[in-house]
Amino acid sequence: MNIALIGATGFVGTPILSELLSRGHKVTVLARTPSKLAPQTGLTVVAADALDANQVAKAVAGHDAVISAYNPGWSEPKIHDMHLQASQAIVNGVKQAGVKRLLVVGGAGSLYVAPGLQLVDTPEFPAQYKQGALAAREALNRLKGETTLDWSFVSPPIGLAPGERTGHYRLGADELLAGQGEQPAGISVPDLAVAIVDEIEQPRHVQRRFTVAN
Repeated sequence: MNIALIGATGFVGTPILSELLSRGHKVTVLARTPSKLAPQTGLTVVAADALDANQVAKAVAGHDAVISAYNPGWSEPKIHDMHLQASQAIVNGVKQAGVKRLLVVGGAGSLYVAPGLQLVDTPEFPAQYKQGALAAREALNRLKGETTLDWSFVSPPIGLAPGERTGHYRLGADELLAGQGEQPAGISVPDLAVAIVDEIEQPRHVQRRFTVAN
């Protein structure tokens, strides 16, 4: 497939790019600084700003699907507004380009930990991640009203960390997946990438959110 990837140099985007290329997909990466990416077989890098819908549309036109792992960075003081601005620009750009399939990588904050209670609204939720999590939740809520795109939104578990690629994971919907004992569920970033590329190859969560964990 021809896949456009946004956020390819980030914590989640880097293993997504590796997983896509390892499976033989052709990948076009949208990057504000193309020089950050080394040449690889199957990889094309184009200069584009995810905050600009017209630049997104031009870059993703003609692709089979778009994956957005966009994150302005947890240390960005305007993370909330930038996240929402980019999320909307990406949706608008993908629609403008006529691409139907969009997969968005979100966060765990909007997963339910009890009926009517999402993780981001609990007292224990870390303050340094709250604004980004609130923006990701709003982006998901906006996507839920999007009927023209075949969108999916993936929420990793709390324990998203570097680790090995096992190729194994379990799926969930809107509730935070439980771990062993009192420990929250987790997943390695390479295994999250496996789940994301599996969803692109064989869609099972069209116009739905899903979560994964090991």
